[in-house]
Amino acid sequence: MGNRLTKIYTRTGDDGSTGLGDGARVAKESLRVEAYGTVDETNSFIGVLLAMPTLPAAIKTCLTDVQHDLFDLGGELCIPGHRMVTAAYVDRLEATLDGFNEGLPPLKDFILPGGGPAAAACHVARTVCRRAERRVWSLARVEAVAPDALKYLNRLSDLLFVLARVLARHELGTEVIWRRSRG
Repeated sequence: MGNRLTKIYTRTGDDGSTGLGDGARVAKESLRVEAYGTVDETNSFIGVLLAMPTLPAAIKTCLTDVQHDLFDLGGELCIPGHRMVTAAYVDRLEATLDGFNEGLPPLKDFILPGGGPAAAACHVARTVCRRAERRVWSLARVEAVAPDALKYLNRLSDLLFVLARVLARHELGTEVIWRRSRG
């Protein structure tokens, strides 16, 4: 079990620094803090999605598992050199993605982000996940980041796209297809 907080505020960050999991102090805007902070943001948006009342049970289970994975990933990024996310995480995500995608018609056109409330929330989680992936790649350009962490975020954004399609069909019976402007 990790440290138990008896007091939430410490005042140690009042100087613009924050502590990593290994005890090192870094600037709050460091690439590492941006990376794990945006992973946390992704997890929070998935929490918003999980709060939707009409979410199918299989999607709830899937997203709850993802939240645990993202917590592991955030921990990994918070402790330089620490590894938690393995190829098994990526493989499990790919199998889940394939399972949800199996029942969907092939995409022939772009779809608009939106749909019902759950589908729209899923699209927001997807775009925040893409941002997290970009932030982790920025970190990986200057510090060691495990390849499986990067692969996981890439697959997760794909999964969230597929789940948004499933949810749009669940909520509205269809998806909104992008129409090219006719000028």
